[in-house]
Amino acid sequence: MATTPQVKAGDVATPSTGVQRRGFNLMPYLFILPHFIFFGTFLLWPFFYGIYISLFDFDFLRPEYRPFVGLRNYQNLFSRESIQFTDFWRSIRNTGAFVFWSVPPLVVIALLLAVLLNGRFRGRNFFRALYFAPYALSVTVAALLWWWIFQPSGMVNQLLGRLGLGQPQWLSEMPWAWVAITVATVWWTIGFNTVIFLAALQEIPESLYEAASIDGANPVQQFFAITIPMLRPVLVFVITITLLASANLFGQPYLMTQGGPLQQTESIMMRIYSEGILQNRMGSAAAMSVMVAAILLILTVLNFRIFGRGDQS
Repeated sequence: MATTPQVKAGDVATPSTGVQRRGFNLMPYLFILPHFIFFGTFLLWPFFYGIYISLFDFDFLRPEYRPFVGLRNYQNLFSRESIQFTDFWRSIRNTGAFVFWSVPPLVVIALLLAVLLNGRFRGRNFFRALYFAPYALSVTVAALLWWWIFQPSGMVNQLLGRLGLGQPQWLSEMPWAWVAITVATVWWTIGFNTVIFLAALQEIPESLYEAASIDGANPVQQFFAITIPMLRPVLVFVITITLLASANLFGQPYLMTQGGPLQQTESIMMRIYSEGILQNRMGSAAAMSVMVAAILLILTVLNFRIFGRGDQS
C-alpha cells in the first residue's frame, strides 16, 4: 500500500520530487548586517571595553602603566574611606532628584498637549510644529537660552519684579537651580513625547469614543476608560525613554550651573566625566558607568513590570 510523505512545517512540496527541505536563506541576515555592524561597533564593543577598563588602573596617557586591580574600582564606590564614595553617591542622589522632578511633567504634560493637539481646529498643524520646534535645538542652544533667561537680571526676574514678587538667584541657590534646569529640560524635550503620543492617539478608533458618548460618558470618563488603556504600550515606552534620558542628564547643569551650588546639581554623567577626563581616573569612571548601567537596567525592568501590567493580550 503506497503512502504519501508527510509535509512538515518549513518543507516545500514540488510536483517532481514530492517533498524538498528548505535550504538556509542568507538574505534576511544580509538585511540586518549593516545595523548589526553599527550596533556592535558603537554599542557592544564600547560596553565590554568599558567593563575591561574598570578592572584596571587605566591611564590613557601612560599605556605602559595600567596595572590590573580587579574589583577595587567597584569596591571604592561602596567604601566610605574612598574619595569616590561621597562624590559618586551624591551625584546619584542629584540625578535621582532630577528624574523625580522631570519625568512626571515630561509624560503628563506631553500627554495632555497631545490630546489637545489631536482635536479638530484651525491651525492645529501650526501648533504641532510650534510645540515640537524646541526639540530641534541642540542642548547647547537650549541650555544657554535658559541660562540667559534665569540670570539675576534676566527675563524671569524682571517679570517677577514688575509683579512685586521676590527675585531668587535661580542658578546659584537651591532648590531654584533644579527648578531652572527642570524648566529648561521640559521646554526643550517635551515636543518629542508629545509627537509620540499624538501619533498613538490617531490610531485609536473614533467608534470607541462614539459608543462611550452614546452610553453617557463625558470627556474625562472617556479619557480614563478609553484613551489611557489604549495608550498603555506607548505610555510604557515613553516613560522608559524619558527615564533613561533624564538619568543621562549632562548638558543642562554643565552649561547652566556648572554643577553648583556646592555640587548639588552635579549629575552622575558630570561626575563620570570629571572622574575620567578631568582627574584622569578612567578605571574608576568606567566602574561608575557600569554601575549606572546596572541601575538603569533594573529601573527599566521595574518600569515594564509595573506599568506594563495588563499589556499582554
